[in-house]
Amino acid sequence: MPTTDGTRSASLPDWAEEFYTSHGRPDITSFGDVYVGPLMGRKSGLRKDDLVEMVIDARSVKADQPNIIRGMLISTGRSSIDMLDEAGLFRSFSRDVVVEIRLIAHMRPQYIDDEELLFFEREDMRRRTSVSEQAERLADGHDDSHVWG
Repeated sequence: MPTTDGTRSASLPDWAEEFYTSHGRPDITSFGDVYVGPLMGRKSGLRKDDLVEMVIDARSVKADQPNIIRGMLISTGRSSIDMLDEAGLFRSFSRDVVVEIRLIAHMRPQYIDDEELLFFEREDMRRRTSVSEQAERLADGHDDSHVWG
């Protein structure tokens, strides 16, 4: 499949093509995992926007539903995994029912190299601090933010 510069990046399954296109057809070959070499140069693991296939414990799905879910990883938490499935539906799964996650392709650079994600997280932290301060002022019933000391 061609990238924006006309080269062939990697072979993706048909279901992943729409996700790939919606991300602007990045050169995903540069986002691959590195397992050997100097420790500082290694990178692996799931990342936001990765294309994945998840195998779910068959006991956790209805008899007429498949236990393989394909889509784009939205986020991972301590107890859940959120993704946008191949039909475009947001789905959240308990980590307890996930049997296997197969990485199809990384769509973003490694976390430490992802400038857009780092910028988002800094701005999100500022927003959360602001919301928290506003909630404290409203809970106290008075606004003394203009008072020094």
